[in-house]
Amino acid sequence: MPRPKKISAAPLQQSTAQPPKVATIHDWITQQAQQDLLRFITCGSVDDGKSTLIGRLLWESQQVFDDQFIALQADSKRHGTQGQDIDFALLVDGLAAEREQGITIDVAYRFFATPLRKFIVADTPGHEQYTRNMVTGASTADVAVLLIDARQGVLTQTRRHAYLVSLVGIKQVVLAVNKMDLVGYKKEVFDAIVADFHTVAQLLGFTGITPIPLSALKGDNITERSGHTPWYQGPTLMGCLETLRVDRPALSKAVFPVQWVNRPNASFRGFSGTLAAGQLSVGDNLRVTASGQTATLSRIVTADGDLNVAHACDALTLVLDREVDASRGDVIAFADQPLEITDQFEATLVWMHDEPGLMGRAYELKLANQWASASITSLKYRVDVNTQAHESCKQLALNDIAVANLALSKPLVFEPYSETPTLGGFILVDKFTHVTAAAGMIRHNLRRAQNVHRQALSVTREDRERLNGHKGKVIWFTGLSGSGKSTLANALEKELHAQGKRTYILDGDNIRQGLNKDLGFTDADRVENIRRVAEVAKLMMDAGLIVMTAFISPFQAERTMARELIGFNHFIEIYVNTSLEACEQRDVKGLYKQAREGKIPNMTGINSPYEIPSNPDYETNCDSNSLGKIVQDLIKLIYSHEV
Repeated sequence: MPRPKKISAAPLQQSTAQPPKVATIHDWITQQAQQDLLRFITCGSVDDGKSTLIGRLLWESQQVFDDQFIALQADSKRHGTQGQDIDFALLVDGLAAEREQGITIDVAYRFFATPLRKFIVADTPGHEQYTRNMVTGASTADVAVLLIDARQGVLTQTRRHAYLVSLVGIKQVVLAVNKMDLVGYKKEVFDAIVADFHTVAQLLGFTGITPIPLSALKGDNITERSGHTPWYQGPTLMGCLETLRVDRPALSKAVFPVQWVNRPNASFRGFSGTLAAGQLSVGDNLRVTASGQTATLSRIVTADGDLNVAHACDALTLVLDREVDASRGDVIAFADQPLEITDQFEATLVWMHDEPGLMGRAYELKLANQWASASITSLKYRVDVNTQAHESCKQLALNDIAVANLALSKPLVFEPYSETPTLGGFILVDKFTHVTAAAGMIRHNLRRAQNVHRQALSVTREDRERLNGHKGKVIWFTGLSGSGKSTLANALEKELHAQGKRTYILDGDNIRQGLNKDLGFTDADRVENIRRVAEVAKLMMDAGLIVMTAFISPFQAERTMARELIGFNHFIEIYVNTSLEACEQRDVKGLYKQAREGKIPNMTGINSPYEIPSNPDYETNCDSNSLGKIVQDLIKLIYSHEV
C-alpha cells in the first residue's frame, strides 16, 4: 500500500522513522492489523495549541497527501493564524466556525500510524462552554496529552480538564508544555510549570505523568530531539506515544449489553451487540440479568465468521441453545457471576445543560442500552476544580462537577464506573428538548436500594374503589396565582361530595403550612414542592379518593412527572387560563403588588416563568365562563374517565 508523500516546507523537520519493510500488500495489511492501537486525547485551555499539535503529528507520521497539502497551503493563507507559514490546526479544525474564530468547537477524531503503533486521537475544545465535548472525547481514551501554554502556565481550564481526565479513568498523562519557543526555551519556565501541575495532580490518581517541552508550530521535540532544549533528556512526544504502556484492567465478569435482537428468518435468533468487558467462549452458561433466565452459548457469530472465543470490544451476535426473553436494553452475563441491579446510586455528574440541574426534576437516563426516568434526590457537594474543595449546592450550573444521589423509575443493571465504564457511565437527557443534560459516572450503589422493598398489601386500590363506588383520580389544577384554581377545586369538591364521592383537596397554601413548610420559592424549591405533592396525591389516589390539587406548578417538566408518576389513566390536567392582567386586578393576597415593588423575588408571571400546558385535558377561564358550567364540564370529564 503506498504511503502518502511528504512535501518539504520550512520550518518543517523530516521524520527519521522508516516504514516497515514488507514483501507484499498482504504482509503490510497483516502488520497493520497486528499493531497495538492507542486512543488518546489532546486537552487543555483555549489556544494552547492542541489542533496545531495534532496537525504536526499527522504531518510527521506522513499522513498528509499531496492534494491535502496543497489545500492546506491555500487554507492557511485564507484562514490561518500563522502569517505565511503553514497552519497545521486547519488539518483538524474542519468546521467553518472553527476556521473563522481560530478555535476548536467540536471533537475531531483522526487516525494515523507509525511503524510501531496505530493511533486514534481526539482533538477536544479548550473553551469552558464546550467542556461537554471534551468529556465526550475523553470517555474512550487511554491517554491524555494535556497541553499547557508555556507563557500562561497552569490555568483554571487546565485544572478542570485534568480533573475530568481523572474522572473518566485515564491514568496516563503526557504533560505537553507547548510554545516553548515563545519563552526562549527556558528550563526554569518548564520546571516551574511541571511543579505546579504535580501539585494539582496530587489527588487525581494518575499513575504516570510524562512532561515534555515542545513547540508544535516549530516541531521541537515532536519526533526528534530539539537542539533548542539540550537540558531535556526525556522522550520526544511521538516516541512517548509509541512506547507508552497502558494497562487495561482485566475483568473476570462478562458484560454484554444487547443492542438488537437479530432474527433474519424463522430459523435464526441471536442477540447482537458489543462485548463491553470480559471474555466469552462457546459453551459458557449465560444469564439474562434482569429476568434471571439462563442458557448455554452455542454460537458466536461475527461478520468474519464464527468464533470459539470472543474478547472485549468485539462486535458479536450470540446464539443461545434455547429461547430466552431478552431484548434491547437487557444485559447478558455469566450465570455464576451475576451483575448487580439497582434503582438508586451515588454518581459524579458533569452538568452540560444551560438549564440548571434541579433536585426532584425528572430526566431520562441512558445507561448502556437501558433507559429509565431518573431524578436527582440529593446534591452532596460540588467540586471546586481549582482547589478540589467540596462546596454545598442546591442546583447545578453549566460545567459544574458534583456528587449526587439519583433515583430511577425502575432497576437497571450497573457496575461502578471504575470497574466497567460501559455499565457505570450514563447520560441524563432533558425530556422535552432531548438535549444531553449531564454525563455521569456511578460511584456505588445505595444500600437503601437493597434494604427497601415494596410491601405487597392485601387490600388493593381496586378493592377500595369498589367500596367507594368510584375510581380514584387526581384532578390537577394549574394556573397563575389568583387564576381561580382553589375556587374551582372547592366548587368541584362540593358537587362531588354531594354526589357521595370520596374526595380531598391538596391546596398550595395549606401544604406549605406543614408538609412543605421547609421549602421556599426558588426554581429548585418549586420542583421539590410539586414532587412531594405528586407523591402524596398518588398515595391518596391509591386509597380510592378523587384528589384535587390546586398549585401554580409553573414548569411543564414537573407536571409531566406528576402525570407519569400517578398514571396517564388516572390524571386529569386542568389549565385555568386566566390572564396575568386579570390575576393582578384580583390580587387577593397582594402578592403581585409586592412583586412589582421588588419585595417578592420569585413571583410566577412577574419575575419567574410560567410554562403554559401544551396539551391539557381541559382549559377554562373563570372570567368568561360561569362557575356552575365549568363544574358540570369537569364532572362529565371525570365520568368519561371512569369508562
